Amino acid sequence: MEEKQYRVGDLAKATGKTVRALHLYEEMGLLQPVSRSAGGYRLYTAEAHARVRWISRMQDMGFSLPEIQEFLQSWEASANGPLGMGRVRAVFEAKLAETRDAVTRLRALERELQASLAYLDLCGTCEPSHTQKDCGCCEQPGHDPARTPDLVSGLARPHSRPDVPLGHLTAEGNR
Repeated sequence: MEEKQYRVGDLAKATGKTVRALHLYEEMGLLQPVSRSAGGYRLYTAEAHARVRWISRMQDMGFSLPEIQEFLQSWEASANGPLGMGRVRAVFEAKLAETRDAVTRLRALERELQASLAYLDLCGTCEPSHTQKDCGCCEQPGHDPARTPDLVSGLARPHSRPDVPLGHLTAEGNR
């Protein structure tokens, strides 16, 4: 039984890509139609759908199309399967380490944003006579200048907080 073939437009709809993107993938050697219809349409199999998903996931990892092209060429040029998969493994291990570092940075940013929002919740109770230059150093309960989150303390003018020693306003000190 012959495998079903899809026109480029059908593949584009199924993958959420544009026809132009699929043509670009073909131009770069990332995707190949299995044949052309009598009318000249590019025809693809289900394997092409898997390849487009793979390209998308590689882009999700931060690879550009030229980098994906180079990655694929390197893999295809490997002397044997184990060598090729070893290269893939090395790249994926490096990306996993980068991803974990990014997650760590994002979690720290999340904590900083939460601390900043909690701090800002108290600002609604300040005296209306306060100006922006008073913010970050007022006497509001819970507004300890030494524990002002970095995202808020950066708004204050440096000279407006002489009582707080430099280095005391780090994110680590706010947690």
